[in-house]
Amino acid sequence: MNFRPNPYLLLVAIVVVYVAIGVLYAALTPTWQVPDEPAHYNYIRALAEGRGFPVIEPGDYDQPYLGRLTTEDFPPELSIQGLEYEDHQPPLYYLLAVPVYRLFDGALLPLRLLSVLFGAGMLALAFGVVRQIFPTWPELALTAVACIAFIPQHVAMTAGVNNDALAELVVGGALWMLVVYVQTGKNRWIAWWLAAVLLTKTTAYAVLGIAALALVIRWRQGGQTWKWVWGQGVRMFGPALLLAAPWFVRNGLTYGWLDPLGLARHNAVVEGQPRSVAWLADYGWGGLVSRLVRTTFQSFWGQFGWMKVVLPTYIYLALALLTALAVGGFLWWRFDRNRPELTRPQRASLGLLLGLFLLVLLQFLGYNLAFVQHQGRYLFPALIPIGTAAALGLHQWASRLPSRWRGGAVAVPLAGLAALDVYCLFKYVIPFLTR
Repeated sequence: MNFRPNPYLLLVAIVVVYVAIGVLYAALTPTWQVPDEPAHYNYIRALAEGRGFPVIEPGDYDQPYLGRLTTEDFPPELSIQGLEYEDHQPPLYYLLAVPVYRLFDGALLPLRLLSVLFGAGMLALAFGVVRQIFPTWPELALTAVACIAFIPQHVAMTAGVNNDALAELVVGGALWMLVVYVQTGKNRWIAWWLAAVLLTKTTAYAVLGIAALALVIRWRQGGQTWKWVWGQGVRMFGPALLLAAPWFVRNGLTYGWLDPLGLARHNAVVEGQPRSVAWLADYGWGGLVSRLVRTTFQSFWGQFGWMKVVLPTYIYLALALLTALAVGGFLWWRFDRNRPELTRPQRASLGLLLGLFLLVLLQFLGYNLAFVQHQGRYLFPALIPIGTAAALGLHQWASRLPSRWRGGAVAVPLAGLAALDVYCLFKYVIPFLTR
């Protein structure tokens, strides 16, 4: 008799391991040694102290002073209170963090643990998305979750004070509801998730495009009228826009009606950030692109602190091999004529995942047209599509092995990633970032 463990118990086990590693990172990563953590913390403090929503202003970003802080590993005699360049961010994460700040008198660790909690929630939603697409293949959903959970850089980011983990969570919730929508036509909760997206982080706004894509898919599937499209669009986007409208009105009054997101003000304030035009002049197209690819790859997997701690080459080579296996296996699965034919709902759902990945990638490339931001973490809003593709690739390779070896062949590299998380923390993060 074949024994198949309960997939929900395995999901709990993966999440528990992720939380355990995340707690270690939250507790042991030196203070402020997560990118932009001081600026996010200062936003929370402004709200907690009753000063209202902060406004990003000239002087909130001081590149020489920030460089000194990061170079000297944030010595306690140097204040971080002037770092306020995240003040333009939407408010939801900071409002949720205020009670934690007040309850624990501003202590850093509880705020970091809040991000770990959001990260755990995102993993549960990722499982829901993949299980919705492949309901008879729970192993694939579990593999996708593990691929996401144990990326060392992702663990490090979701163990810091920032709005990244919440942004990934709301993207996951919206994506799940949109997959349900293209499969069944039910859209009960989509507007609420989209409202949360609008109020959490602009890097999550790519999912708004996926909502529009889902609407087009349903329109084409059913041959509906334009009146139907209009009605569905109002039900999907209307409540979200109404809930977010007060924030955008406030931004319009504060930054000008042509800058409802505060991004133009942010770009004007962050003087001193490296510009891509300057790098292009210094290095040429070849040098710029090679640096973009190399640094993005390294920082997607693990380049800790403020991009200061680079791992040894042999670790990146091993991760490059794992990446090549996942990508190659996914392409093999995609063009394998012997695999089971996808159903129409599955094709539509995977189209949403592909669309999200492409939109996040375009956001990332667009950002780097202006600023040098070769940071792989900006691809994390697309982790569910990335994790799904990686899981399909790993299972494609494993499917050619004897059945008794398949589970282990997939589990071994994922367990290796989890072990790498802990190794990186104790071997590199703590020693190299502790003053």
